[in-house]
Amino acid sequence: MKGIEMISIKSPREIEAMRRAGRLTAQARALAGSMVAPGVTTHEIDAAVRRFIESRGAKPSFLGYGGFPGSACISVNEEVIHGIPGPRRLKEGDIVSIDVGAFLDGFHGDCAATYACGQVSEQAARLIRITQQSFWEGIQMARPGCRVSDISHSVQQYVEDSGCSVVRDFVGHGVGTRLHEPPEVPNFGPAGHGARLLPGMTVAVEPMVCAGDWRVRVLKDGWTTVSLDGSLTAHYENTILITEDGPEILTVTEDGAYV
Repeated sequence: MKGIEMISIKSPREIEAMRRAGRLTAQARALAGSMVAPGVTTHEIDAAVRRFIESRGAKPSFLGYGGFPGSACISVNEEVIHGIPGPRRLKEGDIVSIDVGAFLDGFHGDCAATYACGQVSEQAARLIRITQQSFWEGIQMARPGCRVSDISHSVQQYVEDSGCSVVRDFVGHGVGTRLHEPPEVPNFGPAGHGARLLPGMTVAVEPMVCAGDWRVRVLKDGWTTVSLDGSLTAHYENTILITEDGPEILTVTEDGAYV
């Protein structure tokens, strides 16, 4: 039907290209995470991500996307997503969400994680653990025959059972030759709805979790999104491939690291 975009099923050749893009993206995320420390500026992390991606013959997916000025989204504490890198110096106890993308050989990788800056509160550490685990709970349903909202429902159920909430205003998405493709992959909703998952589909599953209320607002810069009640937030994301045997994570480093 006119106006409805089809979900892309990747060929074996395209999947290999996405594995390469995903591996590079995961390496960039790992580099950024290793730099999180008191006194480091978010600009310094962003600049390192850009140098690394470009040194591998790729382009930062986010740089200039919709006018975004950075190569990475770096969001601190109550900032959920889309934090603009700048002169802000990280402090002991901050939690830092870093979202990166790399465009290599015609395909994108997309991944994110939240990192502790030095010693953080138990509440902050627990929030990071819940957010990461909700991703793993969700992708248990990322297999042929399930539907998109089966992933969504599993994420929401785990997060809410843990006493936190999932952001509703932003969702995961398909990934491929474009950074954002169909289908949308929410982190909330009843099971049994949405597109049926098929081998060859590639999607970014990305829980965005608030320690308090799920509602958010966008700041005057037009990008930075914060929790409405000022509560801590965390973000975790990987690009995955649906296979006959279940999900394969594409944003993984050569040594098997997911953060």
